[in-house]
Amino acid sequence: MSRRRLADELRRLRDLAGVSGRELARRVGISQSKVSRIESGRTLPTAPEVAAWSAAVNAPVDTVTLLEALTEAAFTEVQRWSRTLRDRPHVQGDVQEVEARSHRIMVYENTIVPGLLQTAEYARRVFSFFAPDDDDANLSAAVAGRLDRQLALFDHDHHFEFLITEAALRWRPGPPRLLQAQLDRIASLATLDNVLIGLLPHADEAVTYVPHGFVLFDLHEDSQADYGETIAMVETVHANLTVNDPESVARYKREWCLLSEVAQYGEDARIFLNELTTEVRAWEQCPHPP
Repeated sequence: MSRRRLADELRRLRDLAGVSGRELARRVGISQSKVSRIESGRTLPTAPEVAAWSAAVNAPVDTVTLLEALTEAAFTEVQRWSRTLRDRPHVQGDVQEVEARSHRIMVYENTIVPGLLQTAEYARRVFSFFAPDDDDANLSAAVAGRLDRQLALFDHDHHFEFLITEAALRWRPGPPRLLQAQLDRIASLATLDNVLIGLLPHADEAVTYVPHGFVLFDLHEDSQADYGETIAMVETVHANLTVNDPESVARYKREWCLLSEVAQYGEDARIFLNELTTEVRAWEQCPHPP
């Protein structure tokens, strides 16, 4: 992983130069604690910080070039599913670790109900689509991992915000009663003080175009991240992307703000969800529900 390699290389260079963490921090213009976080891989240094680090330890030209490449690659980490899931049934624990380090989690979904809000059966069917060849034991482990993540919703030290499109709410991986239970679950969780759910109905005019879901994590300062540090995660068909580049993260934040400004919240969201639930309930009476 580029981030880990970058951290190891920076630490190696400091050790070779015989420079203390305190002295390096002074030369680079950052805190000693940040030096430690960078070397442990918990904080990703900016390109200017890596350049200053290289100069502070008199790194050779070829090493500087390597550091630049590693820094660029680390800004967007790509974890291919084929490799990540080679020896384990799911990655719920990895995501849970990032969630535990965050004080605010912002989830946008345009095609599916967010994992943190899914019922067990909805989640099971989602996982079965994602990995149709998995056996029952692997599916059960993945569902259990997802449900375990959901316990954080009841921890008031974490604040959750969700933006969900009408298309995601209507996507049905099973019979109408499955979707009805899922909508009821969303309505129930929306009553939690630390959970804010915004809905984006089809009838409202679009203000931007975001072709995929994403999650923004505002990290705790005491999680050994910089104060105010945010990362983004994007799931694609072939891989999970972790975006650390401040410029790219800022782009996701701008999209979040645009969407959140037009979303329905509170009573309006409750009414919309109730109307959709009533519609789904009527599907049970249809011989061929939509």
